[in-house]
Amino acid sequence: MILPIVAYGHPTLKKVAQDIESSYPGLEKLIEDMWETMYGANGVGLAAPQVNKSIRLFVINATPYAEEYPETNGFKKVFINAHILEEAGEEIEINEGCLSLPGMSEEVSRKPKIVIKYVDENFVPHEETYEGFIARVIQHEYDHIEGVLYVDRITPFRRMLLKGKLRDISEGKVDVEYRMIFPALRRK
Repeated sequence: MILPIVAYGHPTLKKVAQDIESSYPGLEKLIEDMWETMYGANGVGLAAPQVNKSIRLFVINATPYAEEYPETNGFKKVFINAHILEEAGEEIEINEGCLSLPGMSEEVSRKPKIVIKYVDENFVPHEETYEGFIARVIQHEYDHIEGVLYVDRITPFRRMLLKGKLRDISEGKVDVEYRMIFPALRRK
């Protein structure tokens, strides 16, 4: 089932998400729905807070970037209870977009190497090192479970210039081809 994606300004996007147990109700179905939602919105990653669940879960399939970044070919994973242990290297700036911020993209600086621990969908623990574009995609989704959006990582001046665009997204004044929950519309 395709789930609605919450838009910029929704309170769930600003919360630090909680670790979960393997007994989390409906987890297998939620993961399945998140894949379907992500593919339906043409995304490469989706975090549970983006579907209004404040839990430490995100899914990534970076394969669509394989032509430009060969290391992403076949990279498809579920990350549960993820915690980045280390970020290393000189920050690199690359343009990022987000399903919760439709119609926008900005240059975002991130470290090129990370060490992350997590459990997969079978609750098998992993501690892995990633570099390059895959590390960036993981950091973007990881930010979601930490209550951070990529616009929180841009300069205050740039964010001020985007204020109107961000308000429009929050109010649903944006063309989008997937289901969304717009926080300003719920208050009216």
